[in-house]
Amino acid sequence: MKWLGRFIVGLGALCILLALTLYFFGTREDAGPAPVAVSDPQAQILRGRDIARLANCAACHTVSGGQAYAGGTPIPTKFGTLYGPNITPDRETGIGAWSADDFWRALHNGKGRDGELLYPAFPYPQYTRMTRADADALYAYLRSLPAVRQQNRAHALEWPYNRRALLEFWRVLYFNPGVHEDDAGQTAQWNRGRYLVEGPGHCAACHAPRNSLGATVDAARLPGGMIDGLGWYAPPLNANQDAGLSRWSAADVAVLLKSGRTPHSVANGPMAEVITGSTQYLSDADALAIGTYLKTLPATDTPRAGAAASAGLMTQGSKLYTQHCAQCHQADGRGRDSAWPALAGNPSVTAPNAINAIRVVLDGGFGPATQMEPRPHGMPPFGQMLSDNDVAAVVSYVRGSWGNAASAVTAPEVRRARDAASR
Repeated sequence: MKWLGRFIVGLGALCILLALTLYFFGTREDAGPAPVAVSDPQAQILRGRDIARLANCAACHTVSGGQAYAGGTPIPTKFGTLYGPNITPDRETGIGAWSADDFWRALHNGKGRDGELLYPAFPYPQYTRMTRADADALYAYLRSLPAVRQQNRAHALEWPYNRRALLEFWRVLYFNPGVHEDDAGQTAQWNRGRYLVEGPGHCAACHAPRNSLGATVDAARLPGGMIDGLGWYAPPLNANQDAGLSRWSAADVAVLLKSGRTPHSVANGPMAEVITGSTQYLSDADALAIGTYLKTLPATDTPRAGAAASAGLMTQGSKLYTQHCAQCHQADGRGRDSAWPALAGNPSVTAPNAINAIRVVLDGGFGPATQMEPRPHGMPPFGQMLSDNDVAAVVSYVRGSWGNAASAVTAPEVRRARDAASR
């Protein structure tokens, strides 16, 4: 009995020690650098406006048709739906009572003003890389906006994900706060591009896969992944031959970010929204810096998702392509200028996951309207005209022609995409 009692006491002490360790590491903070003195407040606000655009803050904090940055935008995840909070300077419902240190704490350490742990749908695992000067500029810009009194909507998360205490465990595993540091062996342009990609641009939030607990995997190499809750695939941003940027130049990347289209591809879906609200406002130098950095990322493995199309499927797809697609995209799949992009070597076409190509055929392709391309050409939807078998055939054909070597598409895949779009 004495031995059993000692064992229970020891086990209890060990559990307490583990709990305290979990609490310490799960709630730890990195103070980071001190605020930087500002000599020109108006210039700081303008810098903050640019950071807000780069970080695309409006996407999660402005509901369609609502007041700017007043919150309410639904953010679907596999754990439930979160809602972007009000970040206008209203003291009761926004960040009007927050100090610059409070704001820095949220961006850098993923904690609210009262110390509550924030859900990582707010991309603080990437924002932690931001400099204190940029965080303070963003704070100054948001504080300069009109205050909007709008109550924040409660998150609708399933149990047990609605228990914030579990975030302590998540943070121990997946969150390491720390400001970006330049690599002395690289150029200033490369370092600037890396900072924009890994910090305020938070590209890994979409272009890296997520594990079962919602943490990004292999974020540094940006190998691509499905965008949680949206049903689109974000392609690799590294040197993958078929699905990545191996055939692109840094200037090509810059043009896509600012205009929404290149001869290689046209942005659709969530990326079109990012370009509309964010990257079209990049300076030429920053857009090129991002391209320069991305072009140095090594290729990652992108295994074929399935088998190549059969000869019969390719024959059926070829007929449909000639009837519906060749007039714009040309018989050889090379397209015409940037208005009708090439399908040969197009990373949206050859991606490991065919969902983007399927959705564009079903629902049409509508590139973003930007300062460089204010009246972009669009592709009409074919979902009402073509059956699931037809869509599978024509998408399989373009994924397997003109040097493309992606896997075939099946009718059930098309049906799932069609059903998901109708929800």
